[in-house]
Amino acid sequence: MLIIVDRKYIIDYMDKTRIKKIILSFATIITVAVICSVFVSLGMDWYGTLQKPSQWIPNIVIPIMWTVIYIAFAVINFLWISNGDIPKFTVVMMVINAVLNVLWCLVFFTLKQLLVGNVVIILNLIASFAAVGSVAKNKPIYAYILSIYPMWLAIATTLNTALWILN
Repeated sequence: MLIIVDRKYIIDYMDKTRIKKIILSFATIITVAVICSVFVSLGMDWYGTLQKPSQWIPNIVIPIMWTVIYIAFAVINFLWISNGDIPKFTVVMMVINAVLNVLWCLVFFTLKQLLVGNVVIILNLIASFAAVGSVAKNKPIYAYILSIYPMWLAIATTLNTALWILN
């Protein structure tokens, strides 16, 4: 059956669909950031008692980097969704990374499990390379922007391992 629909209706529908996807993307990123912040704040007193390596990143750098990373994901998702759909595998990889980020904050800060936290962050690091690789297949310029994410996770993994060794 052939249904003839006004072209403006199709464009409006597509715009509404994209707007919904953008809102869902932003809501997901904000939710991950908030949940992670809650888990981190629950363990900050304990974290302050840990012996840290002499080559430690200043504490102020950590939330700044995560803010930059979340903004990078939001901007890239906005641009990508505005101009088409994000491939399903890339969405799955982003969701896996979001879950692993939340899980690490829970395990490391809230449950105070250094070894398990180290395992989770290593898995997160591996998944971050897979996510950026998936992005690179479709939008190489976006992958360059998101490359800050696995680079930061590599630093965080090194620091997490140092905390596990020292404590």
